[in-house]
Amino acid sequence: MLLNLLEYEFLRNTFITGIIIGIIAPLLGAFIVVRRLSLIADALSHVTLAGIAFGLLLEKKTGAMLITPFYSGLGFSIIGSVLVERLRRVYTAFQELAIPIILSGGVGLSVIFISVANGFNTDLYNYLFGSVSAVSRQDLYSILIIAGIVCLVIFLLYKELFLLSFDEEQAVVTGIHAKRIHFVFIVLTALVIAASIRIVGVLLVSALMTLPVASSIRIAKGFKQTIIYAIIYGEAAVILGLISGYYLEIPPGGTIVMLLIILLIGTILAKNIIEKTKNRKHRLNNGVSR
Repeated sequence: MLLNLLEYEFLRNTFITGIIIGIIAPLLGAFIVVRRLSLIADALSHVTLAGIAFGLLLEKKTGAMLITPFYSGLGFSIIGSVLVERLRRVYTAFQELAIPIILSGGVGLSVIFISVANGFNTDLYNYLFGSVSAVSRQDLYSILIIAGIVCLVIFLLYKELFLLSFDEEQAVVTGIHAKRIHFVFIVLTALVIAASIRIVGVLLVSALMTLPVASSIRIAKGFKQTIIYAIIYGEAAVILGLISGYYLEIPPGGTIVMLLIILLIGTILAKNIIEKTKNRKHRLNNGVSR
C-alpha cells in the first residue's frame, strides 16, 4: 500500500485529508460534547446531504457541473447552522428544538432532491459512506483552508468557548458576547462536517466528532487532556480505518466508526479494570494497617 500511496495522487489526498479530519473533528467535538449538543452534528450532516443531493441534481439536469456537490453541501451546511442559531433564539426556553427541526428539514430536502434525480448513484453513495478515492486535489486544498480556519478560531477564542461550554451565565457576566461566539461555533461545526464527508460520509460524520471524545473523557483529567486524547483516538481510527477500507474495498466510514466503537469499549473496560484493581489494593492496605 505504501508504494500505491507514493504512486497515486488520490491516495495521498485521501490520507492527508484523513489526518487533517482526525484532528479538527475531535477538536471541535470536545466542545460539542461538553455543551451537550452532540445531536447537532447529525442535524447539520443531514442538511449537508441535502446540499450534496442538490449539487448532483443540478449536474444531472444541466449536464454541466455548475457547482460541485462538495461546495453545495458546504453551503447548505452553513445555511443550516445559521438557521439552528436563529431557532435557538426563537425558542429560548426550548433551544434543543432547533436541532430536530433542522434535521427533519434536511432529511425532507434530501428525499425530494434524490427522488427528482431518480434515485441514488455511485457519487451519492460515496458521499453517504465515504470513499478512499473521492478526494481530489481541489477538495484537499479546501479542507486545508477549513482546517486552518477552525484551528485559528479555536486558538483565538479558546477562553471564551471554554467558559461558555462550562458556565454560560458566568461567561456572560464577564462580558463575553455569547450570541456572537455561539454563531461562530455553529458555523465552525458546519465547516468541519462538510470537510469530513469525503472520508467518513455524511451519515457517519457525527461519530467522528463524538466517539473519540466519549473515549477520552473516561481517562482524561482535564479539558485540555480530553482534547488531546480525543485527537489521538480520532487519528488512530481514521488511519486504521482508511487502511482497512483500502484492503477490504469497502467505504472507510464504516471501518472508522467501528474502530471508534472498539476503542470506546476497550477504554471503558480498561478503566473499570484499573478502578477495581485500585479499590482492591486500597481495601487490602486498609486491612493490613488495621
